[in-house]
Amino acid sequence: MAKITLDNLAHSYLPNPGHENDFALKELNHDWIDGEAYALLGASGCGKSTLLNIISGLLQPSQGRILFNDVDVTHAPTAERNIAQVFQFPVVYDTMTVRDNLAFPLRNRGADASYIASRVQQIAQMIGMEDELNRKARGLTANAKEKISLQLDEPVNKVVIDENYALMRQLTPEEIPPVLSGIMGRDKLIVVATARERARYKPLVDALGVKNIAYVTPDKITFTQMKENSFLIAGYDNTIVNMLFGKQAIPKEGVRIKVYKNPYNAKERIVLLHAKNKAEAKAVQLKISHYGKYSELAFKNGQNTYKAIAETGNGILVFSRPSTRVLRPDMLTTVDDIMPKLFASRIIYIGEKHDKFAHHINQLQIIKKMHV
Repeated sequence: MAKITLDNLAHSYLPNPGHENDFALKELNHDWIDGEAYALLGASGCGKSTLLNIISGLLQPSQGRILFNDVDVTHAPTAERNIAQVFQFPVVYDTMTVRDNLAFPLRNRGADASYIASRVQQIAQMIGMEDELNRKARGLTANAKEKISLQLDEPVNKVVIDENYALMRQLTPEEIPPVLSGIMGRDKLIVVATARERARYKPLVDALGVKNIAYVTPDKITFTQMKENSFLIAGYDNTIVNMLFGKQAIPKEGVRIKVYKNPYNAKERIVLLHAKNKAEAKAVQLKISHYGKYSELAFKNGQNTYKAIAETGNGILVFSRPSTRVLRPDMLTTVDDIMPKLFASRIIYIGEKHDKFAHHINQLQIIKKMHV
């Protein structure tokens, strides 16, 4: 990401514009700040595409400058701007494989063959198409074609494709909010509940219309079951709830229902359920089917008091992970000498080995200096 500055920018497709109406893009002065979201709105022909083509280097402006992070790139070629422009419809060579489509722009730039092979593998991993590299692009879905049309010569922080749904495509799991209807009517469902809690929650579980229900206690559910299935957790005061979502405040009354995406599997759902008693559960039993489109619900004495749909991002979200930065312990130094580097770094703790009491003292010394 970068700050983009439009400085006295304007463009005309005429060789000698003499009037304001001769400009397809009238004079602009604006800063797009790193990390913020902006939208270009306007009627057809107002200059939106002209501006994007100027920013990406496909078009030289008639006047003014383009700056990336205060560096003038007005006359820099597209290849040197480290910017990707994704068109409304994917530009893909159907007769070529996914691998060749990804490699094509790098070959045109004369990149080394070993770099191309490595970079193609990185991009394929980033967009989740490692298993499709040898497949012809002709038979790919619109989602997949949009992904491989995005050429990234250098890693970027974040890319969102087709945020405004211009393509006729299936939504990705990340775009679909977790709602109660995602559980209703399934062939099977795992219910995590103690033997004592089953009777209280049975009216609510039955109301979901699931054919086969498998009950399992919190201490018996396996990681494989959690990863491969949608499941319902009966009661907030539950070790599985604490592990997945942290300790939850226990509602004092009524019925509460929260639907989450399964953190281990975006296609599956987790329902967190609370009922003060069986009477409250029975009062809601016949009403649940009318609230399938919601992610969070609250009832009191059978009456709905709260309903909400979880927010999700739009578009196909792609992340590019830059190389991990490390601090090399390749020379002897003191703790005081190394602390400035630690303060300036983002540290990921990966493990430790303690075989002497002195090691604990060293660790404590670093922790104290970082938190004082």
